[in-house]
Amino acid sequence: MKIDNSPARGTRDLLPATVARRDHVLAAIVEVYHRFGYRRIETPALENLDRLTSGQGGENEKLLFKIMRRGLPEEAEPGTRVSDLADLALRYDLTVPLTRFYGANHATLPSPFRSLQYGPVWRAERPQKGRYRQFVQCDIDMIGEESVLAEAELIEATTQALAAVGLTGATVRVSDRRFVAALAQAAGLNEAVWPAFFIGLDKLDKIGWDGVRTELEAKGLPADKVGDALERIQKLRELPASSIADALADAVPTLAEDVIADLATTTASLAEASAVSWEFDPTLVRGMGYYTGQIFEVVHPGMNSSIAGGGRYDKLIGRSLGKDVPACGFSIGFERIVDLLGDAPAQDSVAVLFEKDVPTARAMAAARELRQEGRTATVLGRRGKFGAQLGRLEEWGFTSFVHLRADAEPGAPLEERPLGAR
Repeated sequence: MKIDNSPARGTRDLLPATVARRDHVLAAIVEVYHRFGYRRIETPALENLDRLTSGQGGENEKLLFKIMRRGLPEEAEPGTRVSDLADLALRYDLTVPLTRFYGANHATLPSPFRSLQYGPVWRAERPQKGRYRQFVQCDIDMIGEESVLAEAELIEATTQALAAVGLTGATVRVSDRRFVAALAQAAGLNEAVWPAFFIGLDKLDKIGWDGVRTELEAKGLPADKVGDALERIQKLRELPASSIADALADAVPTLAEDVIADLATTTASLAEASAVSWEFDPTLVRGMGYYTGQIFEVVHPGMNSSIAGGGRYDKLIGRSLGKDVPACGFSIGFERIVDLLGDAPAQDSVAVLFEKDVPTARAMAAARELRQEGRTATVLGRRGKFGAQLGRLEEWGFTSFVHLRADAEPGAPLEERPLGAR
């Protein structure tokens, strides 16, 4: 019987060259975040099921991989509830575990606390191209900072991280949940229909203005009020930093002054960072329900979906700690970044090839000499046709080789030759 060696559906094996590319991207991102003072933490892959179903994760809570309790019988009694069978689940993101981590360790952490996390998360998605059930997230968060220093720094750090991995052409989109809510209220939309309005507005880049208007009216939202809201939004697109405060006040006279001041400060900081391409986007909503203030995304012309996103979530940590703590975070779509970048530059790696009549100790000594110089060296026996073996070495990621033969002069210097230029 043939054994199926495929990985579980929705997951994948990663070959050495792919892992090397991912390591290269991750190392560049982490190095930038470290320069900004973010300190790496780790949280378990498992969390208590009740925490992951507490309403913090929105639609992601429907995509949980639940884990059965230990010691269960082979068959469950009729009418047994899922909560009687499962008490743990795999984390679906890194934010919810961070809130628990902070609640448990806040007394020993600095304030504000700059957190850096990366690692796998799991969602029971419907597998398709570019969408996996296990994937890597990379997050930075600032906890305990009330001012928009958090927003401005998170955006600048993340854009610098993307630049460090060689990604160009990205744009940061900025908005504020408080502004979107105030706009809906000013247009006369009842608060009960705000979620439907936000969801429809979030589809603007996919279905256009007419599509959004049609969808919202089909859901029963009043045509005149939808039209008023969309007209206000259209006037606020592509504003320079110097005009944002006045334009917001004119569009939504009831908007709180601190919301306007916060957005003006963030956009002014971005305008001063010459390497950051940004825009104020009043249609930006983002799906997670826990955002309480400014929200942001990074988009790239080579990707249909955003490649990074985040925002302020001042009420989320309070669920773990019993009191509200200001917090703001940014998550990089690591898998999408890797796909956009393609192959990483080849890393220096030497293959030490030795013929059968060359003592193993001599081959080991040659590799040792290279490693003492800080080089990466791998000892391999000579096999098959020489040209074919060199071709395989190049495919495997080696950049050069040393060929050891028995007739070489004792003590002769190693003769290293590049691969790909034979």
